[in-house]
Amino acid sequence: MSGGLFSEQSLYIGMEVLIAVASVVGNVMVVWAVKINKSLRDTTFCFIVSLALADIAVGALVIPLAIMMSIGLQTHFYSCLLGACTVLVLTQSSILALLAIAIDRYLRVKIPTRYKRVVTPRRAGIAVVICWTVAFIVGLTPMLGWNNLNNHLQQTNNSNSNLIITCLFENVISMDYMVYFNFFGWVLPPLLLMLVIYAEIFYMIHKQLNSKKFTSNHTDPNKYYDKELNLAKSLALVLFLFAISWLPLHIINCISLFCPDCQKPIVLIYIAIFLTHGNSAVNPIVYAFRIKKFRTAFQKIWQQYFCCRDTSGLEIQPSDRKDMSHMEPVQAAPTQPTQKEVVHSDPPEPQQSPPEQQQQNHSTEPL
Repeated sequence: MSGGLFSEQSLYIGMEVLIAVASVVGNVMVVWAVKINKSLRDTTFCFIVSLALADIAVGALVIPLAIMMSIGLQTHFYSCLLGACTVLVLTQSSILALLAIAIDRYLRVKIPTRYKRVVTPRRAGIAVVICWTVAFIVGLTPMLGWNNLNNHLQQTNNSNSNLIITCLFENVISMDYMVYFNFFGWVLPPLLLMLVIYAEIFYMIHKQLNSKKFTSNHTDPNKYYDKELNLAKSLALVLFLFAISWLPLHIINCISLFCPDCQKPIVLIYIAIFLTHGNSAVNPIVYAFRIKKFRTAFQKIWQQYFCCRDTSGLEIQPSDRKDMSHMEPVQAAPTQPTQKEVVHSDPPEPQQSPPEQQQQNHSTEPL
């Protein structure tokens, strides 16, 4: 029996190491692609970078800590607690980054003519800072006292000098905190809210694509919403994979709280942990297969930096997405500069259009 358990643990550790390497390499590629490709530098990809940074930390920090906890090392109570809280911080930052992405896509579809005035790079940066601040507050709450220290002291006859424990997640983190505060308060509500947001996004896009409002100049608006639909599908897939990766572990936590005598096979626990960590490695794969800009950037990075082939620099590529803020509705009489903006791609710098013309472009909303 012990031999079988050792075999399962060895397999788990080996898989964790592979996931850690894939997570770090894949998400570094994501950050690298955004850095060298200007067409990926909009607010959505700013939140994607934040998500990628959290996934890099999962591979570099969380997985080694999880391996340490799985083998049951003897550590100080607060050292083990800090490692467990690090996992919670990064998990919460990923959830909030996904929520920020969903809200960003909703605003782009809901108010396309005013989107760039509402969602500025500065506000996007502030949103990222807020997401990480909330993640630290939520994840570090057990360090403030909501933990299993009292239970440990009762088992050791209130001996404060004996705080050396077997470092396991359930030994330091309270299941009350994990279920009532973390899951019911900061995991499940954002997931349900994102589900509603993406449903509304798909509804608005399909409604706009089926609308006959753009009769004489329907090509550009339809192309815009087609791109938004494809990107929304890709990001919704990221959300779906996150949900199915993290819900099993939270369900096991609920079972631990509400049915403490129920047996939980160690294999199921390993699978649940494996899914949560594997989610950090799967996002770059989704980007590569679903988002053409990322796929092209990954290919050029591989060819230029790993195969040592001379390729054209990505840093000079402008954004090729047609933005609705530069499109005139049918009812408005377009001026000559506006027609050029409709026909061609967005300029690299938005200040090339005069303020008076931008005001005219934003005056009427085509929704």
